[in-house]
Amino acid sequence: MRLWARLGLATAGLAAMGCFAAACGTSRTWSIVALGDSVPRGTNCNCGPYPPLTGDDLAAGTGRSVTATNDAVAGATTADVLRQLNSDAAVIGHVRTANAIEIEVGANDVAYSESCGTAVDCYTPRIPALEENLATIIARARELTSGHKVVIVLLDYWSVWLGGQYAAAEGPAYVNAAEEMTDRVDATIKAAAAESDSYYVDLRAAFKGPDYAYDETHFLSSDGDHPNAAGHEQIAKAVAAVLDSALR
Repeated sequence: MRLWARLGLATAGLAAMGCFAAACGTSRTWSIVALGDSVPRGTNCNCGPYPPLTGDDLAAGTGRSVTATNDAVAGATTADVLRQLNSDAAVIGHVRTANAIEIEVGANDVAYSESCGTAVDCYTPRIPALEENLATIIARARELTSGHKVVIVLLDYWSVWLGGQYAAAEGPAYVNAAEEMTDRVDATIKAAAAESDSYYVDLRAAFKGPDYAYDETHFLSSDGDHPNAAGHEQIAKAVAAVLDSALR
């Protein structure tokens, strides 16, 4: 199945994206704001992370001027992002004027721990809070941008724990648990996007192919957890394609 088929975008969401081009077309500059954890922050990459790269790709594809503000914080959970949106004046100001908001958060809500190990049922009770926080994050972002149209893009994960050969080195039980937890987190993110007329980008498909069958190690940095430069470029390409397609 192609990446676009996996996006599952609601008709209302497409209409909202069309408004991005129409309502915001009065300005030659579009503003993107990124919220989330160490992935959009660019941890362990020593490269340009995907939020500014998305802006560069979108600018190149549309001829518009695009600014990208990266308010992601390494280690952030959904609760942390929600606190930013409620109490961080700088982040609130950035979001208020955003035309598009990229949100990638949730992996740290179910971070691997020695106490739980590979027991999936030990992590499962954390999913409802993740689901509730994501819904509240989206609602708060829409509240802050209520004076104009905004595009909200939710990104998921290729793996919420170690990926590729780094996961394989931990053994079959780790690989199976990582895949199951990734399934659960990604399903939660996808559902949050569908229920809020937001956009969803399937990074597991972007990293591992349409059937999730490829080894994503070449997109990972030396810690096996975060994207390298090629990984960030791949994410930016996937997000910019969503924006660029709707704008055209």
